[in-house]
Amino acid sequence: MKKGKPEQDHRSLALWAADCAEHVLPYFEKEYPKDDRPRKAIETGRDWARGNMPMRMSVIRTAALAAHAAARATDHPAARAAARAAGQAVATVHVAGHASAAADYAVKSAEAAGVAGEREWQYKHLPKNLRPLVERMMTRKQKAKRR
Repeated sequence: MKKGKPEQDHRSLALWAADCAEHVLPYFEKEYPKDDRPRKAIETGRDWARGNMPMRMSVIRTAALAAHAAARATDHPAARAAARAAGQAVATVHVAGHASAAADYAVKSAEAAGVAGEREWQYKHLPKNLRPLVERMMTRKQKAKRR
């Protein structure tokens, strides 16, 4: 992305994706307290979003793949979806569209844990200036599913 507002929006979107993933991370950590791969993925995304590290594709890819490997290693639906949310959150650093996938996996995680209201929590924590962008992402995903 270019410098300026689009870059700041991208960073804000990555932070929101990290928030979404972290909100359901307890469902993973309850089952696997010693497995820090999803948490490290979230932290990597936040580090970039806060300007603490440059965008290095190898670092982002490694963190995302590690979180997804943690997801594959569990049969617990809420834990699996939480780890996938973390992998998608860090992938938002590379492609902003992964933020909506992080949010979707967070909803799946909460639903699998029997907790309602995750999407509402997400929108409450979504910066107002990003709402039109996220709504467009979600609309595109829904249209793609219908094809």
